[in-house]
Amino acid sequence: MRIGIMIGTDMAQPTLDELITRARTAEAAGLHQVWMANMFSFDALTTLALIGRATSRIGLGTAVTPTFPRHPTVMAQQAMTAAAASNGRFTLGIGLSHRLVIEDMFGLSYARPARHMREYLSVLLPLLRGETVAFNGELYRVNGVTLDFPGDHNPPIVIAALGPVMLRLAAELSEGTSTWMVGPKTMENHIIRSLRDAGMQAPRVVGGFPVLLTHRPDEVRAELGAALAIYGQLPSYRAMLDREGVKGPEDICLIGDEQRVRAGIAALDEAGATDLRATELEPS
Repeated sequence: MRIGIMIGTDMAQPTLDELITRARTAEAAGLHQVWMANMFSFDALTTLALIGRATSRIGLGTAVTPTFPRHPTVMAQQAMTAAAASNGRFTLGIGLSHRLVIEDMFGLSYARPARHMREYLSVLLPLLRGETVAFNGELYRVNGVTLDFPGDHNPPIVIAALGPVMLRLAAELSEGTSTWMVGPKTMENHIIRSLRDAGMQAPRVVGGFPVLLTHRPDEVRAELGAALAIYGQLPSYRAMLDREGVKGPEDICLIGDEQRVRAGIAALDEAGATDLRATELEPS
């Protein structure tokens, strides 16, 4: 299992220089990957391109960049630039985000999200392969567009997929999925099984988990309930927590001393996850 960390998700509002330094520290420590979510601060694709110029070995990836706000040609250009900047170490993680963000906050339609993603990929994937796009769908109509990049750094894609329809789409059109709020039982019995049932023999499964080293796990878990409460309220994540049979996000965190956290990581590896994307938490 490849071990990576998230950057830019804490509340300290790190500067660009601090994000780059953290990535370089992760590389020096021997970690396999650095991931960054596209949220409401620095653009993740741009930041990872800069990190690609400041590092030499560590893998880089978005977890994730929402598709609705960016035309697929724009996403392709940015992804190819990040891949070139890192000499082919970049993985493009994309996802639908949530109705709360796309519709309520951005004012865009969140109707027919699976249709949106299929059409989006119908434009994005040929562009990443250096092909000329000729696609006329219901949502996207793109014709005669080709991206001309030197070298051969076409980035792999993982899709944030939790429900059955999106998991089938991920199996058909990507390398796998990037998850959040998915416990170990659900990872094995729903996520990985669904991808394999859809025809993927060796899916890439990037499991995102909050991680906190502490000698008082029960106390800290109670504190995390409030901090992570929003993830238990968003419908797609709530469905995964219900599948796992847990009350809230705090119940799937990797919390405890080193031995307990290592055991949790080993369980994910045994379940079939290929990558751990650790979001480091600090005790209050």
